Amino acid sequence: MTKKKIFDFFIILLIFSLDRISKIIIIDLNKTNELTNYRLTSFLNLDLVWNQGIAFGLFSFNENMYYNILTLIIVIVTLIVFILMLNSNGLQKYGFLIVFGGSLGNIFDRLYYSSVPDFIDIHIKNFHWFIFNVADIFITLGVLLLIFTEFFKLNND
Repeated sequence: MTKKKIFDFFIILLIFSLDRISKIIIIDLNKTNELTNYRLTSFLNLDLVWNQGIAFGLFSFNENMYYNILTLIIVIVTLIVFILMLNSNGLQKYGFLIVFGGSLGNIFDRLYYSSVPDFIDIHIKNFHWFIFNVADIFITLGVLLLIFTEFFKLNND
C-alpha cells in the first residue's frame, strides 16, 4: 500500500472516529440525563434527537420498509462516492474522501441504532436550523469542496 493510500485511509478513519466519539459522548450524557437541550452559547445547544431520515432529518419515516429503502439508497450513493474517490485526484479526491468518511459514520448509525443521532442545534432566538451531527458537517464540507473545485475549474492533479 502506498503512502498516499495510507494517508487517504487515515483521513477517512479520522473523520469516522471523530463522528463516532462525538456521538458516543452525547448518547452517554443523554443516558445519565446530563444532556437534555444543553445550552452552550446564545446560538448553540446540544440536544440529542434520533433521525431516521437523511441529512438534517429530511425524509423521516416511521415504517421499516421506507427506512430500509432509504438506507439502501444511501449505501448505493456512498458506494458511488467511493468509486468517484478512487477515480479522482487533487482537491476533488479530498472532497470525496471527506464525504465518504462522514457518510460511513451515518451509515454505521443507521445499521447499528436504526437511526442517526443528531445533536448540534444552531439557532438565532427562536429560529432553529435543522439539528445535525459531526458526520453531517464533514459531508457538507466535502460537498462544498467539490462544488468549489468544479466552480473554479481547479486543476485536480
